[in-house]
Amino acid sequence: MTKTAVVAGGGIAGTVVALALHRAGFTPLIHEAHDRGADERGAFVTVAENGLSALEALGLDPRQVFSAGFATPAMALLTAAGKPLAELPLGTTTTTIRRADLYLALRAEAVRRGITIAYGKRLTGRTRRDGGVTAHFEDGSAVNADLLVGADGLHSRTRTALDPAAPAPRYLGLLNAGGFTAGPVAPALAPEPGVMQMAFGRKAFFGWATAPDGSVWWFANPPSKQPVDPAAWTPATWKARLLELVAGDGMPAAAIIEASDEIVGPWNTWDLPRVPVWRDDRTVLIGDAAHAVSPSSGQGASMAIEDAVVLGRCLEARSDVGAALAEYEGLRRGRVEKVVAYGKRSGSTKAAGPVGAVLRDAMTPLVMRLLYRKGNPQAWILDHRIG
Repeated sequence: MTKTAVVAGGGIAGTVVALALHRAGFTPLIHEAHDRGADERGAFVTVAENGLSALEALGLDPRQVFSAGFATPAMALLTAAGKPLAELPLGTTTTTIRRADLYLALRAEAVRRGITIAYGKRLTGRTRRDGGVTAHFEDGSAVNADLLVGADGLHSRTRTALDPAAPAPRYLGLLNAGGFTAGPVAPALAPEPGVMQMAFGRKAFFGWATAPDGSVWWFANPPSKQPVDPAAWTPATWKARLLELVAGDGMPAAAIIEASDEIVGPWNTWDLPRVPVWRDDRTVLIGDAAHAVSPSSGQGASMAIEDAVVLGRCLEARSDVGAALAEYEGLRRGRVEKVVAYGKRSGSTKAAGPVGAVLRDAMTPLVMRLLYRKGNPQAWILDHRIG
């Protein structure tokens, strides 16, 4: 008899794990907390080549899934004055795409494969039973299944159901924002296509890239000692604040922000340094629910995709669900905790302030030369392939 799996969360992690479970012979049922379309917020996401390679293991063609995105195989590091520091390879297939477009493409593939997606279904808890688990939702409904997969993100209710003492997310001292220019911009503002520009501003870290239509996609990481309430900002006041933070820098951030008709944020940035309990014999965590990484790592989506593929393969190889979940954790925990630590270190270099900017401008070229003696410092992340 076919086994069933409830997937809590219909984002990148939840949809990809549903595809992996379907391939493994399960009947997956995606339960998304938000209404249809309401969760497709955010600016854009970059999926590295290790994540794209993992998608191929599910029989997906990344060129189709990411047809609305564009390749970003390199990253250039700059000072606040616009002085080049270094250029790092991100992998020939690394792709940047609007988050909403990626959600739509993945969910379309799930529907094509006959996977059910239920919206407005927020998990409240679960009940263990002989041979399975019952997932409970805010609307009073409940679903029996052989497996519950918690793909419900940073503030996962599945994580709390597994372990009421589970750690809370760790605030990283940075805000996140993004936007898109209304159309093509002056050549002086538009970097070379395919290169994600990253600048250590005096008061905020800023990144930007040119899309195929000539528009510029950008993000900013202003520092903040405490988390903020996003609702306290209007689009106008947030734009004004960003312009204030980048004023006086030699990079084209101010002009790009001024030319943008779509600005999103702010969001607080968080990670999860270590989650002691990932699973029991019928429930398991994947993606941000298990190991949220800093956006500075550029690996949030790719780690979730890798998780999903490995979990599907373990469940396909073993008839005992509990044993498969244990194998999945054994294969994934060490790698993702190393990536979380890497993201935390990367985020700490974005700290702003005049003294910090001077030190970075002086020390970063030396650091980059030392790194390059050992090859690409991100190779251990990007070159990973699921065996």
